[in-house]
Amino acid sequence: MIKIEMPKPDVVIRQREQKIKEGDAIIPSIYGFIDFHEIPRDKGGFFMFFNKENELLFVGKARKIRQRVKKHFEDNVSPIKDHRNEVHKIEVFIVEDQMEREIYETFAINHFRAKYNTEKVFF
Repeated sequence: MIKIEMPKPDVVIRQREQKIKEGDAIIPSIYGFIDFHEIPRDKGGFFMFFNKENELLFVGKARKIRQRVKKHFEDNVSPIKDHRNEVHKIEVFIVEDQMEREIYETFAINHFRAKYNTEKVFF
């Protein structure tokens, strides 16, 4: 049997209210998230979306992780398009190797029983 251990997330961003003081620049919020800049722009990896109860909602992977995470909040074909308001926390794992990303994504979907992943489900 193969033993897989999940790495610790490299970046964790949470939904939050932006506190604005007079003269501060306003950062546009996307569904309450304003810290997408913390996710590396040109790195590959996988990500996990959680709700307020820390239940896993969705797992995904990408060669360019920041763009893919943001895309789930913007396009009309995302599997979570009807559940975007449920996302409260995003964990991002930087994994450059394509095969490792695939393994971690499939493992996380099945081990933690991601609610809105419909592909790669074995449970």
